[in-house]
Amino acid sequence: MPNPKRKHSKTRRDKRRTHYKATAPKVATCSNCGSSIRYHRVCPECGYYRGKLAVEKKATA
Repeated sequence: MPNPKRKHSKTRRDKRRTHYKATAPKVATCSNCGSSIRYHRVCPECGYYRGKLAVEKKATA
């Protein structure tokens, strides 16, 4: 198994890591209640997905 002859510099390491960055999640508005939701997910406020009821919300007492 070959091993490196010399240590890679910090600059070389950082150049490789330039593409490792966090991206902001894509946000849409719910067609039923208008709250902000992430794409392709059930609305946490009303429980609707693509205009249909997907999850029954429990009544808070």
